[in-house]
Amino acid sequence: MKPLPRLLLALSSPLLPLMAQADVGLATSKNCMGCHAMDKKLIGPSYKDIAAKYKGQKDAETYLQGKILKGGTGVWGSMAMPPSANVSDAEARKLAAWILTQ
Repeated sequence: MKPLPRLLLALSSPLLPLMAQADVGLATSKNCMGCHAMDKKLIGPSYKDIAAKYKGQKDAETYLQGKILKGGTGVWGSMAMPPSANVSDAEARKLAAWILTQ
């Protein structure tokens, strides 16, 4: 590995746990955690299951942002996800990006 990537990795490694937790607070404040958990199904799928389902899809962040804002049904079963009226476009994008890191 070249010196610069090693340096960047060394500097960012202590921040990785903080980055992973960065939007738990946002998800909690927007009531997402009432239906979703990190690693187990509640009413909706876990964040880890969502991330696994969309891993490698180039439009996954935009797709999830739309689902957060508009809701949806049929992807994870018959239970509908209601639209998130209290979430802004920017917050939905931030949440979608965070979910995909799980």
